[in-house]
Amino acid sequence: MAAHIPALRDALVAGEGLLRLAPCWVPRSFLMPGGRLKLHSSDLYAYGAHRGGIDERWFSSTTKAANGPLTGDDEGLSYVVAGTEKVLLKEAVEEIGDELLGQDVMSEHGGWNILCKFFDNLGPIPHHMHQMDEHAAKVGQKGKPEAYYFPPQFNFKENNFAYTFMGLEPGTTKDQIRACLERWNEGDNGILYHSKAYKLKPGSGWQIPAGVLHAPGSAVTYEPQVNSDVFGMFQSLVEGRPVPWELLVKDVPEAHHQDLDYILSMLDWEKNVDPHFMEHRFFEPLPVRDLAEMREAGYEEKWVTYSTNYYSAKELTVLPGRTVTITDAAAYGTILTQGRGLVGKWDVHTPAMIRFGEMTKDELFVTRPAANAGVEITNTSDTENLVMLKHFGPGNPDAKPLIRPE
Repeated sequence: MAAHIPALRDALVAGEGLLRLAPCWVPRSFLMPGGRLKLHSSDLYAYGAHRGGIDERWFSSTTKAANGPLTGDDEGLSYVVAGTEKVLLKEAVEEIGDELLGQDVMSEHGGWNILCKFFDNLGPIPHHMHQMDEHAAKVGQKGKPEAYYFPPQFNFKENNFAYTFMGLEPGTTKDQIRACLERWNEGDNGILYHSKAYKLKPGSGWQIPAGVLHAPGSAVTYEPQVNSDVFGMFQSLVEGRPVPWELLVKDVPEAHHQDLDYILSMLDWEKNVDPHFMEHRFFEPLPVRDLAEMREAGYEEKWVTYSTNYYSAKELTVLPGRTVTITDAAAYGTILTQGRGLVGKWDVHTPAMIRFGEMTKDELFVTRPAANAGVEITNTSDTENLVMLKHFGPGNPDAKPLIRPE
């Protein structure tokens, strides 16, 4: 048994099944940070300007970031604070996953198979896709569907482009997209002429299957997804900044780096040109039970990510001065977005400003035994709501009735 496991078990006992997590910051060299994640402005380039600005915070992550050859050994990985020690959540799951997630989850899924993050950019991300399983497997990774929710607390300003291009216009042909790829080094390759932009609405969300093109806009986005960092950029120029071909073929076998047939095959064509794209992919929050009953009990809880078995997420609001006990069928990670109070034994509050490397009190991991038993949550403010987002891995029994066919 690893030397740090006794400290981890002590932390589980002390926290009654809830673990405090340290903030996990991730830079992206090809994007511009939006400055709304509460990280101090002096720390946005804490990894060095050559690595790019920090525009993402990853939650309860057991997934290493795929940021090229300069990626740090623990970049993208969350740490559990266990007394005076810090233990990678990834190692904790590998060593005592049965105690954290449940023996059945470990047997079926082999770990904590979800990656969840905030991303925050000044402008749009290039039109890109995440590989489906068959293509991701060829580079030793998993395919990645993902979901978006736009928390109102972080979207107090829209930044430069609060619209997301998604999919392709019905009737678009593969030859038209091939022509865009052939024009890669001519400036703007024109792929957005074949797509449609949707205005981003705080308090709502989207579901994007693997293989579907999307160019996320400048809203701060809460993003549950399969724990994989595969992608391929299909847009050659964004806001005047060239996108290197290497970011198109980052997760393509080397033999296919110039093979346009292979690159186009990574797209799920039917889903990209779906004439009812918004009907099938846009989601409003869904109350977990009758709203009036929940408010009478002192809280509101809504599904903000649902419809798929890969992952799910809820937004929980505890009203001022109230104490509630909330049960869930599966382990989850959680990030506070507003207010202060107690979650189990842990004091929690949303920070106004965070320095890089500084500890916070806004992120926890809730083990399945604790979730099943019920977590007591107290809003210690008499004026402000306490709001937290909760992300669940695959197979959450509570979310199964909401699954829709792809």
